[in-house]
Amino acid sequence: LVRSRGLGDVYKRQGKYIGYNFMEPLKHECGVAMIRLLKPLSYYQEKYGTWMYGLNKLYLLMEKQHNRGQEGAGLACVKMQSQPGEEYMFRERALGTGAITEIFEAVHRGIAASTPDKDQLSDADYAQRYTPFAGELYMGHLRYSTTGKSGLSYVHPVLRRDNWRVKNLCLCGNFNLTNVDEIFDEITGQGQHPRQYADTYIMLEQMGHRLDREADKMHDLLKAEGLQGTELTRAIEDRIDVANVLRRTSPAWDGGYVICGVTGSGEMFSIRDPWGLRPAFWHADDEVVVVASERPVIQTAFNLPVDSIRELQPGEALLIDKHGKYRTETINSPREKKACSFERIYFSRGSDKDIYQERKQLGKNLVRPLLKAVDNDIEHTVFSFIPNTAEVAFFGMMEGFEEYLNRLKTDYILSHQNNVTREDLERILSMRVRPEKVVIKDIKLRTFIAEGNTRNDLAAHVYDITYGSLTPYVDNLVAIDDSIVRGTTLKQSIIGILDRLHPKKIVIVSSSPQVRYPDYYGIDMARMDEFIAFKAAIALLQERRMDDLILDVYRRSVAQRSLPKEEMTNYVKEIYAPFTDEEISAKIARLLTPADTQAEVQIVYQTQEGLRAACPNHTGDWYFSGDYPTPGGTKLVNEAFIKYIEKERLPLKN
Repeated sequence: LVRSRGLGDVYKRQGKYIGYNFMEPLKHECGVAMIRLLKPLSYYQEKYGTWMYGLNKLYLLMEKQHNRGQEGAGLACVKMQSQPGEEYMFRERALGTGAITEIFEAVHRGIAASTPDKDQLSDADYAQRYTPFAGELYMGHLRYSTTGKSGLSYVHPVLRRDNWRVKNLCLCGNFNLTNVDEIFDEITGQGQHPRQYADTYIMLEQMGHRLDREADKMHDLLKAEGLQGTELTRAIEDRIDVANVLRRTSPAWDGGYVICGVTGSGEMFSIRDPWGLRPAFWHADDEVVVVASERPVIQTAFNLPVDSIRELQPGEALLIDKHGKYRTETINSPREKKACSFERIYFSRGSDKDIYQERKQLGKNLVRPLLKAVDNDIEHTVFSFIPNTAEVAFFGMMEGFEEYLNRLKTDYILSHQNNVTREDLERILSMRVRPEKVVIKDIKLRTFIAEGNTRNDLAAHVYDITYGSLTPYVDNLVAIDDSIVRGTTLKQSIIGILDRLHPKKIVIVSSSPQVRYPDYYGIDMARMDEFIAFKAAIALLQERRMDDLILDVYRRSVAQRSLPKEEMTNYVKEIYAPFTDEEISAKIARLLTPADTQAEVQIVYQTQEGLRAACPNHTGDWYFSGDYPTPGGTKLVNEAFIKYIEKERLPLKN
């Protein structure tokens, strides 16, 4: 077996792929949370009634971001007042949807077990000296991984130990790197031997190595000044600057990331990628510095106005030293900002002030194409949404239709002002949009259900409908979803169950554009065969006898494998080029409509122009446009297309 690094570890025998052992798997958005207490624990005991103020706030920050990670969670704590021989870094991790509850219950059990005298549970001075997880620095992580490697060892935070406090490093992050192979080669070339070929561990070893060098350099400088023993150790901890570590390591990272970390000596940091792909927000006052992946969770947990929360800028790091002094510093020169638009459409909580308005605008943008889809027959059209994330876009869509109806009413009255009867006015003013809760998310499919037909039959009943919510064979039914990526749920469940209401026409509308390209910056969308839009484009090419185009894109993608990733081109765009968006949408509708469906089915997508208008500050639209912000993304989309063609052997059908 010959090891060939690219998208992880690819093993070959006699020139044929026999399997993949991917690097740390691509994943859905993760969530991070950090808290640095700026006062002694006794301050919080006196003001808030508990020294666990920081621990409790971390729980809130993590629970409020549960939407970002439901397959694992972890937390870490650093105790600044420990003595030699006493533990000063604590960590707890767990797997599963109940991981947040599990880790905090474990922490509280440990606290209770370390405090024989229950009166001491409220003694902040005792806790600061003897109680685990009674510290000043807290860091939490929520993990959402659905493919590839799993297990507790892949749950953040990850920890690198050393006898020198300053050399201990704990990391967590919301990220995925596209160039793990290059970083792996770099650090192994330095003589290091990482324990795992995974981006988290490689990053930990890379940063840990630089932290060691930074501490050793400081050790030599201070020792030359005559310091020694404990005095030397304290001086190193006082003068160490993690910004230097970040400057030496992060420029090599190609991908989207927010990385958070703490050292054993009390340094704390959070750094954002220079393209601003992944989000991070922070707040600081005289009591606390706090970081989270989403703005409203900080607002809610600390009861803060929106203007007191700041966004970590692209390429910027928030740095907090062991004394609690904080600053922001540009570590990497910011590139063209490409903040992830899927954050606004789907991942982030809709309770954010700006995201709420953006999602409503996405819904409003769909009024014109939907009028065309129902032939302007609003009177005989029922509007609904597919639970639960599309609800805000649904409200926007309803507002858009109400505005449209008001314009119609106004125009009619003004144009007939001398001939409008009372009956005419009553009829006109009674015109309403007809919103109904047609679709209900009814059950959660449990993992113990067997695969195969039994599981598929149950999956078809995850959603239910409200019977009697429309007039059979007369009304159209419009149902909005936030995105249509794979289309599996539509085909296996939603379209079939909506058809039971016997609508004249079913219109499924997506508040986001067609998802055409994989993501490589932290979301579980990595293969070409996952996208119904790609399948539709391939099917159209085959129907129109354009297989030569597929083969040409494949050959050019293979030909550029030897080029530096910075010189590569996304040739996959040419698969879609011969077709209009409407042609692909029509083919998607045919692919997703079950054979026994009686109603006509149409699928309407948001346009890319509509997305940009609704979310002008989040231009990262590579899922839809194929315009990857980093060279690593372009490299990997070509690899994904090559692997798809070699697996399906499509060109050989010509």
